Amino acid sequence: MPRPTPVPIAAARPRKQQKPSPGKENLAAGKPTSNNGPVSNIRSRRERPCDACRRRKSRCVIHEGAALCVLCEFHKQECTFVQSPLPRKRKVVDSDKKDSPNNSKKRSVDCEPPPLALPTPTITATAPSPRPPQPSLANIHLPQLGETLGLQRRQHSRYIGLSSPFDNLLIGLSHFDTRNESTFDLGTLRRVTDQECFIMLPDENTQDYADEANTLNLVEQLVHPHGPALLDLYFQIVHPSFPIIQKHLFIERYRNGDRSFSPALLAGMYILSLNWWSLDPKLAKYTKPDATRLEAIAMRSLTLAMERPKLSTVQAGLLLLQRPEADSWSLTTQLVAIGQELGLHLDCTTWSVPGWERGLRKRIAWALYMQDKWSSLIHGRPSHIFNANWAVKPITEEDFNEEGDGYDARQDDSEDELEENHRSRILFAQMISLTQIMAEVMDTFYTQTAIQDFANAGRKSTELILARAKPVQIKLRQWHERLPVEVKMHTPSRSRLISTGYLHLAYFATEITLHRRIVQSLDDTNPDSYGLFMCRNAAKTRLISAMDFVNRLKPEHLQSFWYFASKVNFTLIGTFGSLLWATAPAKEEAEFYKLRLREYRWTLSVSSKRADFLDYAVSMLDASRAMLNNLAEKPSLADQISSAGVPPAPPRMFSSNLTMAQYHDDDVDMMDGGELRGAMSPGESFDGFDDGSQDESRGNSPRSA
Repeated sequence: MPRPTPVPIAAARPRKQQKPSPGKENLAAGKPTSNNGPVSNIRSRRERPCDACRRRKSRCVIHEGAALCVLCEFHKQECTFVQSPLPRKRKVVDSDKKDSPNNSKKRSVDCEPPPLALPTPTITATAPSPRPPQPSLANIHLPQLGETLGLQRRQHSRYIGLSSPFDNLLIGLSHFDTRNESTFDLGTLRRVTDQECFIMLPDENTQDYADEANTLNLVEQLVHPHGPALLDLYFQIVHPSFPIIQKHLFIERYRNGDRSFSPALLAGMYILSLNWWSLDPKLAKYTKPDATRLEAIAMRSLTLAMERPKLSTVQAGLLLLQRPEADSWSLTTQLVAIGQELGLHLDCTTWSVPGWERGLRKRIAWALYMQDKWSSLIHGRPSHIFNANWAVKPITEEDFNEEGDGYDARQDDSEDELEENHRSRILFAQMISLTQIMAEVMDTFYTQTAIQDFANAGRKSTELILARAKPVQIKLRQWHERLPVEVKMHTPSRSRLISTGYLHLAYFATEITLHRRIVQSLDDTNPDSYGLFMCRNAAKTRLISAMDFVNRLKPEHLQSFWYFASKVNFTLIGTFGSLLWATAPAKEEAEFYKLRLREYRWTLSVSSKRADFLDYAVSMLDASRAMLNNLAEKPSLADQISSAGVPPAPPRMFSSNLTMAQYHDDDVDMMDGGELRGAMSPGESFDGFDDGSQDESRGNSPRSA
């Protein structure tokens, strides 16, 4: 496959390493220096960090003629040099003793690791042109993150709810400064609106906070020197379809050697990028980094980060859950709780935080919503997000804005990149809309209350299910009819990987989840044989359409990013086919499903060469096939006719006097899978994928006949 146009991430400019001056034992070995800005390496007054920077393990930068360092000036605090250096557990080895066998152990945790932008040569997906000198990171970008609510470097926020001990009226009596903050003994109150407030707490009081820099350094060492190239892959392939990172802000921080990234987040980005390692000709010739070690570090770091929750904590968890082999119901529930602690379930439209953070919060919130809802479906467990407590506004174009993050130098995107950005934003928004419909399907048919209602209905359960299915099916039909052309399957890829496949697969999974409940309720002893036939025919139509969709997937679809639920959504198609096989009233119908499932398994096994996660669907199909071996042999249709005689004309109404016409209201034919025959012009296809799907989706092809 030709590689898509990359988003270059330039390696950091080489940095000169300064040897510690004699007698300056407080300078950590490997302390990073920089030549990238006018304030770099300034130590005209002192050569050791101030007390505050030492406690934070941050670089201490002092402008010429300034009395305070940058951090102390920003935090409006004293810049003192009275505390003694922290004791070291072990001396730093001299350069002439590096090769000694006794020095092969880990360096002391007190030693500051090298910066993220490693000074040694790196492998990148492109050869970026030299960048002009950039202002110092500490000089420009610390204030920008300091103004945020969920991305501050040394403190985290926790939402204060209405029923908590912090009464809203009492909070209003506090004195808030120009940053809407009020300091008191327990922490700092941060008010974002007149009604909503957070408490800010220091990170240094949480477990293992001091080791976070060492963990970040270990992550970088595991992928060195390929970190920038892996991030190129991430922003090419994953980010467009799953935009939960503030791309421009992240890239600029990384280029400038920012060392305050969440280790779990950076590791999660690297882990996902490794899936496309072989597609990069420059990376493919090198040994692939150890993903297992990266995952272990990421999960351990994420667990610790949950004690000091930030937006990066949710971002890291969501990325780690996108690994096809790493879906975790318990981690999903933890992330939902953290999201509520960060106020992601609230409407942040009018909050007093930077505009770009509001957009980022909304994107993360909806990604968390989708994670919860699709996890609920594939695991068959109750969702943890309820509409009554979900106030997030629909996603808009403005929510993808990158402006105002403090980095003014921006490269203009090419026409292809602008088109790809537009398409990916539509894809993300459409997936959110589809997830909301799927969540309604789950609430309508799969809650314990709904299950009990259907059980109480007895022989009328199918009628009740069909009546409740009608409004949901209308929404699903309208969603599909209004699908923008940019995200339809026949959209040309222009030699790019294209991720629209997971959206359409999710659509079929939603339809199957609805029809599956109808088929489960059917009673073959019901005298309404016509209604039974129509329900099964609608289910058959959906199954054939879904299987044919999988047959039409191309390499540019299979090798692209697939949403975490996709491997189970592929499996649900096979499960639905097995259900129709098991409930088939005649041998001929059962043989039809047996043949189609055999073809579907072959398609999946061939496609798995380009998409490894499809192996799961193949194994689940084999498990279902093993269960079907215990199925009793069904009578043939000829035997049923001869024993029953000539059947009467099919009735025109259900046993409960609900006529078939009731399911054609508003041009919706629920009994024909929503094909809308009466409402559509000749040659129009509800599926909307390509012209060849129309005949077969209606059962008119020789194969479906």
